[in-house]
Amino acid sequence: MTERSVTVLIGTTKGVFLLQGGEDRAGWKITGPHCGGWPINHVIGDPETGTIWAGGGGEFTGAGVWKSEDGGESWTKTRLTKGMMDDWAAGDPGFAEMVGWTDEPLPFGDSFQQVWSLHHAHGKLYAGTKPAKLLASTDNGDSFDEVEALAGHPSAKDWSPGAAGLVLHTLVSHPDEPGKLWVGISAAGVFATEDGGDSFERRNRLSNAEACEGHHHPAGPSDGEVGHCVHNMMRAPGGGDVLYQQNHHGVWRSSDGGRSWDDVTEGLPSTFGFPIRVHPRDPQTVWTLPLNGDMAGRFPPDAACAVWRSRDGGESWQACREGLPQEGCFFTVLRQAMAGDRRDPAGVYFGTNSGSVFASLDEGDSWTEIGRHMPTILSVEVLDRA
Repeated sequence: MTERSVTVLIGTTKGVFLLQGGEDRAGWKITGPHCGGWPINHVIGDPETGTIWAGGGGEFTGAGVWKSEDGGESWTKTRLTKGMMDDWAAGDPGFAEMVGWTDEPLPFGDSFQQVWSLHHAHGKLYAGTKPAKLLASTDNGDSFDEVEALAGHPSAKDWSPGAAGLVLHTLVSHPDEPGKLWVGISAAGVFATEDGGDSFERRNRLSNAEACEGHHHPAGPSDGEVGHCVHNMMRAPGGGDVLYQQNHHGVWRSSDGGRSWDDVTEGLPSTFGFPIRVHPRDPQTVWTLPLNGDMAGRFPPDAACAVWRSRDGGESWQACREGLPQEGCFFTVLRQAMAGDRRDPAGVYFGTNSGSVFASLDEGDSWTEIGRHMPTILSVEVLDRA
């Protein structure tokens, strides 16, 4: 029987790092960088098998997905699109030999630059890309097909990019209903399927359209829809398809699978932030990390870091500061850089663009820095193996 362990999976601008804490979530040890130093936007793991996948790439490498089936000891790579290195290698045999290049065509040509998000559920591995496409794999990530129904959505011609480009960055599934999947695209909004990807609905309607009056930023339009620049989204445990999202203009809660949204930002120090996290067992407990604003620097308000927690579904919020820097704190926590384990009490983790990882083993009451001096952290997830 495998000893229970917690590994924090960290995607950075210079590869994957693994922080291993063992059964007691202590004595953290780091390995990396893995994945050839590629820029890695997202790393996930399967708690049943221990398989780890990492998605990323860029202008030089093209896009791809890396996989490890031995806890990060070795990795295989599935390249999906070409990059600048392919053009170089095609004209330079020495460089081609050095990087192991072949002229075998890549499955998606040059149609996207990066894999931005990954999600594993019900025997499928999903990948979101930049520019926004949804891919699915039924062979554990060895090959992918595009989900055509999303690409062909009637609104697709009007999708506009956010500051980081037009990215499909969030993938959320239902634990018991394989047909249900929600995706977040910046800046196109939330889309959902209930038939396994055969069709998609756009789900951004406010429960009270008048709440949008006076908003002129794309993140808070005046037409009765939640901001299309969704930053992150997560489904709460239990029935009813309760969803929470942090977008460019606030924190929102839906009790009907995204068909309507309620603004639950009141009580937070700002409307702007990137990540959101929901408790693994309590649908009313939520964490977010507000930043001071879009054009104000995108660091914690007053340069004092706090994770804000709600125990009542966003009706009220509490600042959790113990152990976090309270002076001269100018880091940013990006959209995929907050995660949690399934222990009791639940652990919460976040990574910064200054290369630190902070952990709370008491649901936010106190925090400890468990990793530092890494490259810019783009994502944090937790592999919690029983």
